[in-house]
Order: sequence, then C-alpha cells, then structure tokens
Amino acid sequence: MATIRVTPQEYTYTTYDAGEIERIALRLAGQVGLDDATIEIDVDESTPLARTRIESLDEPVRIHIEGGAMEDPTAPRELSERLTSETIGRLLLRVVDRRSGRFAEAPADEELTLPQLTAWETSCLGRLERLGYDVRPPRRRYHFRTRHGFSDTADAVFDRLWATDELSWADIEAACAETEAAKQPA
Repeated sequence: MATIRVTPQEYTYTTYDAGEIERIALRLAGQVGLDDATIEIDVDESTPLARTRIESLDEPVRIHIEGGAMEDPTAPRELSERLTSETIGRLLLRVVDRRSGRFAEAPADEELTLPQLTAWETSCLGRLERLGYDVRPPRRRYHFRTRHGFSDTADAVFDRLWATDELSWADIEAACAETEAAKQPA
C-alpha cells in the first residue's frame, strides 16, 4: 500500500481536509500502479490558482498543487472530491508514464509546450475516466481544441489519445505534429 503525506495537515484559508486528500490519493495510487510508492503532496492553499507540478519522480514522489486545482467551483474554499481526484490522478499518471521508460526522450515538465502538455493530459484523463472518474470529456475536448485547433483532425487525435492506455513520448510528438499540420493552409 502506498504511503501518502499531505502538507499542510491543517488549513487556514480553506476548509480542505488533509485526511480526505490522503484518502483520495491513496485510492488513486493503487489504481494507477503506484501502490508501493511514497507520495508527498504539497498544497498551497493561499492561492486560488490551479497550477500543478511534479517535483520528484523518485522516492518519495513529490507533487505540488495550488489550492484552486482542488477547489469546488460552486463553493469557494471548499474541497471538490471530483477535482481533487482529477488533479492528483493526472499527475500520478504522468509519474507512471515517465517511470515507464516510454517518456525517456520527453523534455522536463517546465519545457513542455501547451499543446504537448494538453495532449499528454488528454490521455491521462481518458484513463481516469475508464477507472470510473468523472472528468467531463466535452470540457476536455474543448480545452484540447483551444490548443490543437477546431478541426476534424484535432477531434480524431483527441479521440485516439483519449482511448489509449499505453502512451509514449513519440505518440505525443506525432499527435502534436498532426494537429499542427492540419492548421497550415493547403
């Protein structure tokens, strides 16, 4: 069973519950294949922004999440189980992908372009949906289109990425090249 550590343990700006975040992360770690990992989750509750980052792939796996990424959009300062699951799930799946060896050529996260990151996260969210999580596919398709173009090609690439269970960095590069080529005038 994975070991999950969430900091801080007590929140002052929000009503988040570290135990609830730990419970969600523990369930996800088991589902994505990180059941023996030690995972540290640092939550910055002081900002309503939603930036996230993976700080370490090695033990312990460390991820940083700004509070807005887990906040219920209908109840400010309250934890959304759906968004917390989505946020932690996609980060843990990217950890799994990077550890698989299929992403050895991938640049560091901070060097990824928005289209590359969006393509990768499309696959992560598709996998989360197949695990039973509510990830709002129409919203994700729209987000993909804003980065890859509003075209039949972009929709076909989205569908392919959404449906894949095994992804490689070469798949991400090919997807981005395909949608970029579709944007070019004939």
